[in-house]
Amino acid sequence: MDLGNLYTEVILEHNKETKNRREIEDYTHKERGHNPSCGDDITVEAKIEDGIIKDLAYTGHGCSISQASASMMTDLLTGKTVEEALEIIEVFLGMIKREIHDMDYLEDVLDEASILQGISNLPARVKCAVLAWHTLKEAVIKN
Repeated sequence: MDLGNLYTEVILEHNKETKNRREIEDYTHKERGHNPSCGDDITVEAKIEDGIIKDLAYTGHGCSISQASASMMTDLLTGKTVEEALEIIEVFLGMIKREIHDMDYLEDVLDEASILQGISNLPARVKCAVLAWHTLKEAVIKN
């Protein structure tokens, strides 16, 4: 399987995934993110206890890239400390902004989300990929 097919398959799998697309009844942090240029709209909810993200989920709608990115983010950051999550968010944003190029490092830190590295070459899709990540960062920093 070539990289393009793998990329497409992972995006489609995460876009269809519903385990993290839900509301958290007893969330401690919540933030809505909206991309007016394309209509993506995501609400991120987190349950943070003792500095650890115990539960993380999102609701909303958008293109397959925004939904897949949100799904990957929730998988990756659930169970992490807030500090770890914020560091990982910065690595993801650095990857998308073409500031971090070391694929071994990106794969180590971002796991499956590193596959979104190619989005940096598609300026119209960058906001789609980073929406959930920026939204979670805002939710954590606000509270």
